[in-house]
Amino acid sequence: MAIKKVWIEEGCTLCGLCVDIAPEVFELGDETSMVKEGVDFSQYEDQIKEAAESCPAEVIRYEE
Repeated sequence: MAIKKVWIEEGCTLCGLCVDIAPEVFELGDETSMVKEGVDFSQYEDQIKEAAESCPAEVIRYEE
């Protein structure tokens, strides 16, 4: 199934790992990582899943 939604829950530590794994999807904000707007998540499903699994704070979520 295609990923339809991606979000960051509270608790992000700004480690930047998600940006390293999927720079097309994530960016660092002032207080938390953010999901870029207008991204076609279906093109980056493997990277999104890897970022979610690798996140040390376990705050990256996605919905299929």
